[in-house]
Amino acid sequence: PLHPIGMAAVVLYGRRRGASKNGENLRHVTVLRKTEWLRIQDELCGVNKEEKRIREAAKQRENLHLQSQEVVKLWPDTLHGQRLKRLQEKKIRKEIEEEQMRLADLEEAKYQEQRRKEIIEKAKTQLYCQTDRVKGLHSALLLTEVLKERDAQIELKQRRKSANIDVDKAFLHMVQTREDEASKQEQEKAMQRKLVRQVAAEDLRNQIKENELLRERQKLESKKDGDEIQRLQALHQLERRMEAERQANQKRSLMQHITNRDLVRATDAQKREAEEEQRKLFLSTKQKIIKLRKEKEKEEAQTRRDRIINKLTVTQQEQAVSEEQKIAKAVAESEAKQAQQQLEEDEKKAAMLKSISVHRELMRQEKEEKDKIERKKAQEALQAKKEADRIFTEKQQLKVKKIREEEREVQDFNAAQMAEKGARLQQLRQQEHEFEVKNAELIAEEENRFQQYSQQIINAAAEAQRNVFPLCKAAREGIGGGSGPVFSGVRPSYLVQDRTGAQMPKYVSLATQNIKKLHQAVDIQDAKRRLGFTW
Repeated sequence: PLHPIGMAAVVLYGRRRGASKNGENLRHVTVLRKTEWLRIQDELCGVNKEEKRIREAAKQRENLHLQSQEVVKLWPDTLHGQRLKRLQEKKIRKEIEEEQMRLADLEEAKYQEQRRKEIIEKAKTQLYCQTDRVKGLHSALLLTEVLKERDAQIELKQRRKSANIDVDKAFLHMVQTREDEASKQEQEKAMQRKLVRQVAAEDLRNQIKENELLRERQKLESKKDGDEIQRLQALHQLERRMEAERQANQKRSLMQHITNRDLVRATDAQKREAEEEQRKLFLSTKQKIIKLRKEKEKEEAQTRRDRIINKLTVTQQEQAVSEEQKIAKAVAESEAKQAQQQLEEDEKKAAMLKSISVHRELMRQEKEEKDKIERKKAQEALQAKKEADRIFTEKQQLKVKKIREEEREVQDFNAAQMAEKGARLQQLRQQEHEFEVKNAELIAEEENRFQQYSQQIINAAAEAQRNVFPLCKAAREGIGGGSGPVFSGVRPSYLVQDRTGAQMPKYVSLATQNIKKLHQAVDIQDAKRRLGFTW
């Protein structure tokens, strides 16, 4: 049934009975207004006119707001215009600050780059100053300063010595005068000390006399003390004797008590011995009773055993009679059974002999058949062996061919490896040669730099009037601290060929040069004239 809807008019059409031609009941048909119908359609389709109206109003307000903003955005006296102006000024200030920061960063980068270059140069200089040759040169420079200081100190000492000669004479005269005065004062003091010693000796003699009197009084007092001690000692001895007698009396009473205790102990021992004898007598009696009881039980057991044996003997005799009858019956049955078995065995033996002959014939036939089969198999095995030998020969030939091919490949591979190794060795030699050339250039450059640096130091030392011999020795040509000649920019060390391994010295003097001149002929004509060959 349809529910009525508000604001709707119900109009009944049709016949009196309310039924239409199609069978519909027109009394229950509802007629709606257009607005109601549209509202129902909107609800069914999910359309909300109020929300739609609100959205359209909001969109219209947004369009009006945008239009007004477009109109007033160029006005300078509005809040928005002022805000835009402030934003523009802020953007300009930010760009200026960024440009200034960029320029400051560039300056900082340049400064840091310059600082890095200075640090790197300083590090290189420090590393260069840490080398052995530069350290040796600086040590030589320090030695020149020390030598200069030593010469200055020697000169100062000579000047002081020459200047102090007259002062020493006056000082000696003054010292002699003071010594004379001191000797006189010493003599006077000696006289005063002698008088003081005499007074002291007199006082000492008086003290000795007083001490002797004091010792006499002490002797008398000690004698009195001795007498008193002897009297006290006698009293002590008397007390000790009385104490000894008292202890002896106590000992005698104690010994008497011990004697009484021994008597009591002896009596107790006798009582214990009597009790022990009674106990032993009781035990011996008890053992005899137990022995008699055991013998009686043994006799009773023997009697029971004899009675049982007699009963068993009678029973066995009765059983022996019945067993003999049973044995005779069993023997007869066994003989009949043996005869039957013998007959069966003879029949079995005849059947067995017949089966053996048949079996022999079958075995002969099978053996002949097996011989045929074995001969056939031997022929087939021989043929298969020949075929296997042929196949093995072919495989061996293929194997030899394959081995030759592998050897050829190995030879080719070895040749390629040798060629590659030769190229690699050639490349290594080339790299070593380039390294040696580069190393020689670096050594030459380092030697040139060191010589320039050492020459500057030597010139500065010469201008300062220093001894430049240590500097010249430290600035000699060649890297290394050896004493040998320079070889490829290096001054090596030559060691003695023994277990000490000490470095061989290099003595360069006039005598060594003369010996070298004798053994090394620079001018052959001069050598001939020196030896006396005049032709």
